[in-house]
Amino acid sequence: MNTRNSMIVEHTMDGILNINKATGMTSHDVVAKIRKILKQKRVGHAGTLDPAASGVLPICIGQGTRVAEYLSESGKAYQADIVFGVVTDTYDREGSIIRTADIADLTLTNIEETLHNFLGPQMQFPPRYSAIKIQGQPAYKRARAGEELSMAARPITITSLKILSWQPPTLTLAIECSKGTYIRSLAYDLGEQLHCGAHLAALIRTRSGPFLLSESITLEQLAIAASSGAIAEHLYPSDSALQNLPVLVLDAATVERVLHGNSFHYDQTPPSISSSNLARVYDTDNHFLAIAAWHPDQNLWQPKKVFIA
Repeated sequence: MNTRNSMIVEHTMDGILNINKATGMTSHDVVAKIRKILKQKRVGHAGTLDPAASGVLPICIGQGTRVAEYLSESGKAYQADIVFGVVTDTYDREGSIIRTADIADLTLTNIEETLHNFLGPQMQFPPRYSAIKIQGQPAYKRARAGEELSMAARPITITSLKILSWQPPTLTLAIECSKGTYIRSLAYDLGEQLHCGAHLAALIRTRSGPFLLSESITLEQLAIAASSGAIAEHLYPSDSALQNLPVLVLDAATVERVLHGNSFHYDQTPPSISSSNLARVYDTDNHFLAIAAWHPDQNLWQPKKVFIA
């Protein structure tokens, strides 16, 4: 019987994994581990999660990396433990204590009334110990070097704040908010308004865009799935990150225009245009083809990103 040397060819995967990140790992650590587990080069995360936090971290694979920016822009949900009476320089338990206060007079009613001040659109000051770049360098590096930093406030929206438990000095909150919201800053600001100070003791991200903690998998579970050839069971299609965008279904001739990057008209009743002026493009067999942008001045759509299987 003739034998032939076989070459191992890397199988390219495309899509999104809903990973439950453990505490103690950076988002980049997770990406590096998944590259090794899946033997894939094109791997990226959508929306950084601090090392001290756990929970949902969407990981984009192959063509899925091209929708990472849309996932990063999506809304988030968290469960946070906030400890009153202790303020740290990083606004979380990892930092050095800079101030303490008695909370004997702090009541649940006080907290409930103050939480209302944090609902809706607002400007929030990020922590000095954050990854936000200042003159090209992360703020936390400059803060650790002893620089006095003045952080610029950024627009955010907090849509929901629900008290899950109050066991002094710890308040557990369920939070729904926009991208860019720092829960550490929320903890600090809440403590300042209540005149006793506070810091973030624990944080779990329970949702990122459409991805839920209840449907996530750990790195250990991913490794088991990889060894048994069951990765497909956990890989979401790239367009699952775009469910908030309207849908355009195109005929064969228009599909050809899209695949060549050409603009096109959409003769059917136009979908309600999203605030981003973007839409998902499919053929009549429901294959996801592209993200297109609406140009009202020309009354046509222009492919923004084309996905070719």
